[in-house]
Amino acid sequence: MKLTFLGTGTSFGVPQIGCHCPVCSSRDPRDHRTRSGALLEAGGRTLLIDTGPELRLQLLAAGVNRVDAVLYTHEHADHLNGIDDLRIFSVKQRGPLVCYGPAETLARVREGFRYIFDHEVHAFEGTSKPQLQLQALEPGMPTEIAGIQVLPLAFEHGFLRVFGYRFGPIAYITDVKAVPPEAYGALAGLEVLVLNSLWWRPHPTHLSIGEAIDTARALGAERTYLTHLTHETGHAELAAQLPPGVLPAYDGLSIEVNG
Repeated sequence: MKLTFLGTGTSFGVPQIGCHCPVCSSRDPRDHRTRSGALLEAGGRTLLIDTGPELRLQLLAAGVNRVDAVLYTHEHADHLNGIDDLRIFSVKQRGPLVCYGPAETLARVREGFRYIFDHEVHAFEGTSKPQLQLQALEPGMPTEIAGIQVLPLAFEHGFLRVFGYRFGPIAYITDVKAVPPEAYGALAGLEVLVLNSLWWRPHPTHLSIGEAIDTARALGAERTYLTHLTHETGHAELAAQLPPGVLPAYDGLSIEVNG
């Protein structure tokens, strides 16, 4: 089983437009962070987590040739607005690609991208549009998706419900303010845990780096990777400040475990 980080940046991305801070000006490629997303590969099948605005470039960089299904965490633009780049997969397979996530997120997707889902909106002859099917998941209910066992888990993100996902020994949780104790049982025994961690100071809807470290210790995963990072911390600087077993992720990082 392999997890690849397609993007590890916050909604502004790094470098930020018009910013010349040391991280935005860095020549370390690990400091160049596109909007957050990931791939989970197991048994020859591939699940895509979120469709951020740089999706096409991310998939090209990762050498992705196929996607078997999409998992959405929530509907914020930095996790959704590359959705049209899914068109190539439905064209190649000559059929719809199934997208999963919270019911309210999928409702927003349907509303916001009417041209995809309204059957009365037809692509002009000789052109195409993505063919996607939306299927809601229930938190806490294990579901087999493209042959991979997926456990959706619900968390709070401001006014939204956001889904994290567990795939056997791997859990991917982003854009959460906290992991409540009632979720600890579902996250026990992890080899790899992914957590969002914006910066060191508090934030109203995201874990801070310190809060993510405390959460990692409480859950006891063998390794925890921090994602959804800003330009306030460069990769090398952050890596030197983190405790053993907690590491900053970076775009293109792949992690393999026995699933």
